[in-house]
Amino acid sequence: MSVSFVTRCRVLGLKWQAMAQLVVGMREAAILTFHEILALDSQNIYAMNSLGYEGLRNKNLPNALQWFERVMLVDAGNSNAQFNLAFTLEELGRLPEAEKAFRAAIAIDVKADRAWYGLGLVLVRLGRLDEALASFKHNTKLQPMSPYAWYQMARVHIDLQQHDEARDVITHLKGFEPKVAAQLERETGIKAMSF
Repeated sequence: MSVSFVTRCRVLGLKWQAMAQLVVGMREAAILTFHEILALDSQNIYAMNSLGYEGLRNKNLPNALQWFERVMLVDAGNSNAQFNLAFTLEELGRLPEAEKAFRAAIAIDVKADRAWYGLGLVLVRLGRLDEALASFKHNTKLQPMSPYAWYQMARVHIDLQQHDEARDVITHLKGFEPKVAAQLERETGIKAMSF
């Protein structure tokens, strides 16, 4: 559906209005504004995504899923849209579907670091630890200073009885995230190597 220039201008004004409402904490007003946007432009991705995020924020996962599925009908080739869908599916415990959506996000953008991390979490929950480890390794290549995937890698190495590899990860973490390394040391009983 093509939207007229006047309608596009009105939608843009409403988008700015909704952003201002969110900034000042008027979330309910912003939600109404997002619906007003959709009344003018039923395929407005910004409004649908925003309503999906509000669903996540309010712990209304079925509502969030509904909005992210609508985004997918309009823009399935968007890695971020696939990620939002995958994240919500994972939160709902629909793991095979979440895996598929995370993989779709990665197929669109191989540098989608959040999708690699999310895929790793799903694979852990599915008991596919070797695959999870590979996914976390991809994430650490894209986000080498983020401790989250490193932490998960250490946990997976422990689950796989790979204590030397877990120690290597803990030692690596100690170099830039000493608090996370100390947490892993407490949780696993494995100490980082000292030099």
